[in-house]
Amino acid sequence: MFHKILIANRGEIAVRIIRAAREMGIKTVAVYSEADKEALHVHLADEAVCIGPAKAQDSYLNISNILSATIATKAEAIHPGFGFLSENSKFVTMCEELNITFIGPRAEVMDKMGDKINARSEMMKAGVSVIPGSSGEIFTIEEAREIAKEIDYPVMLKASAGGGGKGIRKVETEEALPANFLNAQQEAKAAFGNCAMYMEKVIYPARHIEVQILGDRYGNVVHLGERDCSLQRNNQKVLEESPSVAIDPQKREELGEAACKAARYVGYENAGTIEFLYQNGQFYFMEMNTRVQVEHPVTEFVTGVDIVKEQIRIAAGESLSFSQENIEFRGHSIECRINAENPAFNFAPAPGKISEIFLPSGCLGLRVDSAVYQGYEISPFYDSMIAKIIVHGENRMDALMKMQRSLFELEVEGVMTNTEFQLDLITHSRVVKGDYDTSFLMEEFLPNWQMREE
Repeated sequence: MFHKILIANRGEIAVRIIRAAREMGIKTVAVYSEADKEALHVHLADEAVCIGPAKAQDSYLNISNILSATIATKAEAIHPGFGFLSENSKFVTMCEELNITFIGPRAEVMDKMGDKINARSEMMKAGVSVIPGSSGEIFTIEEAREIAKEIDYPVMLKASAGGGGKGIRKVETEEALPANFLNAQQEAKAAFGNCAMYMEKVIYPARHIEVQILGDRYGNVVHLGERDCSLQRNNQKVLEESPSVAIDPQKREELGEAACKAARYVGYENAGTIEFLYQNGQFYFMEMNTRVQVEHPVTEFVTGVDIVKEQIRIAAGESLSFSQENIEFRGHSIECRINAENPAFNFAPAPGKISEIFLPSGCLGLRVDSAVYQGYEISPFYDSMIAKIIVHGENRMDALMKMQRSLFELEVEGVMTNTEFQLDLITHSRVVKGDYDTSFLMEEFLPNWQMREE
């Protein structure tokens, strides 16, 4: 096992990893930008190293500075968390060259599954159902037009190197294709330095279902069930739950088997997520996330598996300590993301100082993942997350009521938050019934909510 690991991240995920490592008897090194010198992860770690100015490209994306900090502190491994360098294969390769263990998959697997077109090809070879679409990269409007004719409109344009909702456009008609293609391509170039696109048939409305998997270096792969991430705004997840009310036990087994088949085929190691669209009883592979997910706590609640600790054990060369038969799914879990943002003004970030904060507590099955405190300054340089509230109940209604109570208790002063928006969402009749899909939030809930706010 490792003696010391460096966490190449910030915020609540850095805090989460530091706490898991401490419970395992592992020392930790935090890295921080000049803007984060008073951040919680800096105070909690055993050591902390400043890696540059506030801008992410000068600090949390500065590979050279992060590797230098790792060597200087004699850390044996790096946990990337999510975002920043977590899916950067160049970073992984450099870690390998310096004999630093990267707590995640190998660089070649990351490249294979991080590129959306390669991932589609690999899944087709593995026998996993994929969304109908282009077989390779698209660079011109003419290519896009020909493929769209084959699969029929509406179509979805996506950046080959994409993620986080960037470089995505839904196109309803042939006339709308040229402008949308150019806009998506320009956005992809700016975000990822790669203008390659691909196209898929729109499976909409549908359920966005993701399956958590764990794999070790000895070929053992298990799945930890599914998460329903269908409540999204502009392709960004807002609320997640596990299990999905849309998936029956037989379909859950099929999805899990498909996810494990995908992971085994590419030789995947560590934690990852296979994402599917589910419509009319049929599921289609969409993409793979080669990292831990923001919403991993709901899976931890329903399975009892600490995913971050398993990541560390796998990276240290240990085999999975359990098999698929050992995994039991208990109860229901929901996660709400609380951000410093103004929902009434298109969810604009609302940085500032938190003058007062009261986080919900006081019951079994309630977890709050956060890195803020009274007097903490929400920086304009990074994401605006304040906390993730995660609840677990004996059943879905129990979890819903626990989340409602938790959101009602949450108090944050000094900055605008989306708490009221989340409370209204979790109490909406269709969400309570579980009768929603990827169209619900943007096409029904949000327009009505905005009208009411006006």
